[in-house]
Amino acid sequence: MTEPAYSRVLLKLSGEVLAGPQPYGIDLPTVKGLAGEIREVSDMGVAIALVVGGGNIFRGLAASAAGMDRSNADYVGMLATVMNCLAFQDALEQEGLVTRVMTALEMREIAEPYVYRRAIRHMEKGRVILLAGGTGNPYFTTDTAAALRALEINAQAILKGTKVDGVYSDDPEKNASATFYPTVSYMDVLKGGLKVMDLTAISMCMDAKLPIHVFNIRKGGNIRRVLEGESVGSVVKA
Repeated sequence: MTEPAYSRVLLKLSGEVLAGPQPYGIDLPTVKGLAGEIREVSDMGVAIALVVGGGNIFRGLAASAAGMDRSNADYVGMLATVMNCLAFQDALEQEGLVTRVMTALEMREIAEPYVYRRAIRHMEKGRVILLAGGTGNPYFTTDTAAALRALEINAQAILKGTKVDGVYSDDPEKNASATFYPTVSYMDVLKGGLKVMDLTAISMCMDAKLPIHVFNIRKGGNIRRVLEGESVGSVVKA
């Protein structure tokens, strides 16, 4: 078996990924397929944390633009991430993995409060942790939450699964002539306004020199390929 490139990673997925072919909601076959891929990675001995967005259920920015109070809208979005993590937890456990959902907002009946030392301990014991509720604060995205949690748990890289093949100069679904970047620096992402993660998240990763692998999550096996060191997608690094 190939030695994995990293022993501890944080996987960031947008909520839209969980919707699968549907316009919104949670598509259980899609979640089950992703759970199988995560089990493969766990079997390689890689410790995994997940941060999942909530855009397949509720988008706080869109609601705010429509007139809803921004803080309230963001809290509803945080709750959507909890729903996604609970659905993902069920699929992962059906794959035979031991999991823990940890939330930035306390809801002890269904999840543990997030404590970074406890999160690290779960990973040391081979458990997959699902980190829900964003940072627990409005005005911060799940991208920022992913960067923050990755640094707290001493992850060696962020794996960002998207619906495109990596980092481009423009949206490749709208601009067929967009340039693909196999590698790109944090500063070029910031200066170029490239759609990788939000600016706060990129800045945090740049300060910590934490690499970000951006790849197409819809192509089966890509999570494993990234961890096996294959040239899949793009890498944002110093």
